[in-house]
Amino acid sequence: QVQLVESGGGLVQPGGSLRLSCAASGITLNWWNIGWFRQAPGKEREAVSCISVSGETVYYADAEKGRFTISGDSVKNEVYLQITSLEPEDSAVYYCAARPDLYCSGDWSQYKYWGQGTQVTVSL
Repeated sequence: QVQLVESGGGLVQPGGSLRLSCAASGITLNWWNIGWFRQAPGKEREAVSCISVSGETVYYADAEKGRFTISGDSVKNEVYLQITSLEPEDSAVYYCAARPDLYCSGDWSQYKYWGQGTQVTVSL
């Protein structure tokens, strides 16, 4: 049984940082594309970042501004999303997802396995 479990979310003040974790069981993350997505209330799910099988990292939309860093630990079978200089607009539920392909994709419908999400709230 495949499980992805996100953690690391919480309430943080603007300007702060968080590191989100995605722990996998039932699959070896090195062999899958792992994407981070987020969804705020009333908004569509959007791609944040992806790390491919080859280790290529891709950042989408606002994540291209350099505040997001995706990385992986093959020993722990985990993928991380570091977010710095958090803004209220970053508030959302953040999901990690796994896609069985060589290359990254920002299309959430192409991902097969999903975690339950972790809430990030940026507020004073």
